[in-house]
Amino acid sequence: MRAFSLRLAALLPALLLWSSVLQAAPDPDDWEAVLDEARGQTVYWYAWAGEQRTNEYIAWVAGRIDEQFGIELEHVKIGNTAEAVSRVLAEKQAGNDDAGNVDLIWINGENFAAMKENDLLFGPFARSLPNFALTHPEHNPEVVTDFTLPTEGYESPWGRAQITFYYDDEAVETPPQDIDALLAWARENPGRFTYPRIPDFTGSTFLKQALIELSDQGEALYAPVEQSDFESVTAPLWDYLDALHPHLWRSGRQFPASGPEMRSLMGDGALSLAFTFTPSEPAAAVADYELPESTRSYVPKSGTLGNVHFVAIPFNSPHKAGAMVVADFLLSPEAQATKQDLDVWGDRTVLDVARLEEDDRSLFSLASSNPAMLPAGALQQTLPEPHPSWMKALQDAWQARYIGQ
Repeated sequence: MRAFSLRLAALLPALLLWSSVLQAAPDPDDWEAVLDEARGQTVYWYAWAGEQRTNEYIAWVAGRIDEQFGIELEHVKIGNTAEAVSRVLAEKQAGNDDAGNVDLIWINGENFAAMKENDLLFGPFARSLPNFALTHPEHNPEVVTDFTLPTEGYESPWGRAQITFYYDDEAVETPPQDIDALLAWARENPGRFTYPRIPDFTGSTFLKQALIELSDQGEALYAPVEQSDFESVTAPLWDYLDALHPHLWRSGRQFPASGPEMRSLMGDGALSLAFTFTPSEPAAAVADYELPESTRSYVPKSGTLGNVHFVAIPFNSPHKAGAMVVADFLLSPEAQATKQDLDVWGDRTVLDVARLEEDDRSLFSLASSNPAMLPAGALQQTLPEPHPSWMKALQDAWQARYIGQ
């Protein structure tokens, strides 16, 4: 027994060294080593699952990842990104630094800020992804900025979003072109417009859009909320919503739970005007017979809020190599073009298509025959996202003011 104990003691330093090698994060700059380490891993991707098209696209990604890289991708379906962030934070507080449950998160804005502030992110890794160069960040700074915050390589861009309104052309002669015109339209067409219940992301984005247009202290929105007089800055928003709510669907006493539910109300004829954060969504819904062919899309002349959404890797992911390979595949022309396809999802690409090779560029041609498709150039008037701290503050204030009414 003593001899065995001596041999074990002699082996212990080597075992500890091997353990540290297993737990060491892969070097993002050694891509061949990343690919080798990733093969055979299972990557748990926590991603919002409130839209069937998105779920089906992620399932397609899983198939391609398995075929090309020998990685099993598991879509962990969540209703709110904060669920994943809370899990990672709880793991850190419990001392779980290398065996987390979350390998990849679909993320942006307020949740990215929270994870970065609490040192919950692995990185920097994004600029080391081979396909990241196809975004040409030197020409497209929005792919390295999230709600005013530099991403610093701690998250990888995945898609673009911008508020896009859509309406039934047979019911709406002249759609409203700014937030004040929307109120006037709602008064003339009671019950025919609404927005998702807060804290739904699409509904919260509507609040920010309205506040940007209504506030005469707009510069305050691009600094942390605690640096401003919140009541003064937001007073025009609450006055506006107080005036708008009585003219909404169900008189503002009830709200749809999400953007997809609002789209269903449009499809059922309960609404005549709605909006989305996915510009191609109305056209895709027309193609799927979820919306009538009389549906038309537009961006108001005043412009609308837009951003880029990302994926990030938690600091304690045990499968960082696999997560990086997935993030890189999501930036491939094949994956980005498939995602933008109206028959798949319709989510806009983050690649700089004009600078792609001709064969790759041809993958992104969109059919223009769909009547609900936005006109060319409609998305050029993009309003920047406020500082991430404003999202939670607005959500809390909305709920305190309107919940239960």
